[in-house]
Amino acid sequence: MNGPDFSKSDLIPVIAQDEASGDVLMLAYMNEEAYAETLKTGRVCYFSRSRSRLWRKGEESGNVQEVKSIYFDCDADTLLIKVNQIGGAACHEGYRSCFFRQLVPGQAEPRVVGERVFDPKEVYKQK
Repeated sequence: MNGPDFSKSDLIPVIAQDEASGDVLMLAYMNEEAYAETLKTGRVCYFSRSRSRLWRKGEESGNVQEVKSIYFDCDADTLLIKVNQIGGAACHEGYRSCFFRQLVPGQAEPRVVGERVFDPKEVYKQK
């Protein structure tokens, strides 16, 4: 196998991990076209399920992901992409990682464990 197997599913999950720190930044999806563009450009391109189109990470925010290395799992149906997170935030809510809320056993509410890098109201202004 030379890469992910898109015959199993049109969309495969992709974990983005900061190469330097090891922080898990986000989980998104790629189709074959997004994967091909990622390989060609060296910048991560996903398939947005909510927009039903290719989503070039950082196209609105400027917070792009530069590919450092790509791994696929034993079943060839999940990717791990180690990236250089340019701009400081991977999350559309303005946090470095999309995993900024922590559930603590025995507590009813999650707690925020990250700091906002940018204000999403400013970055994603209504057009």
